Amino acid sequence: MSRVSSHMISAQDKKRGMLRVLLPVLALVMASALPVQAERLKNPVAEFTGIDKITGRIISFDVYMDETVQFGALQVTPRVCYTSAETEEARTDAFVEVDEITLDREIRRIFTGWMFAESPGLNAVEHPVYDVWLKACKQSSDVPPPDQTN
Repeated sequence: MSRVSSHMISAQDKKRGMLRVLLPVLALVMASALPVQAERLKNPVAEFTGIDKITGRIISFDVYMDETVQFGALQVTPRVCYTSAETEEARTDAFVEVDEITLDREIRRIFTGWMFAESPGLNAVEHPVYDVWLKACKQSSDVPPPDQTN
């Protein structure tokens, strides 16, 4: 009987030894099977589209990061604008702050958050008179950059 139990112990030890070797190998295989995402590209310019619902005027406008541009009674300030690498699925998003200048000339924050170019209706700014949404993030613009000499 002692001979059988020692044989069983050695078989269990063999299984444990194999598991010690196979588990790290399995972890490496599983990790390599996960999709690798390229680093997101940071862009200096965000392109927005805005509509004036009263006049029906639709306009696209470029805004540099941390610059504020006025569209009607709205002030749009992008803080960061990311795009995915060309080899990845298209993803364009920006963190944006939008303020409204009220009739009393007060500035009131009406939006702070992420806008997604691929889903413009998801987090667009919807105002009674103006709507604004992210169209793209760009590396350059025809609009000259803001004066950096403060």
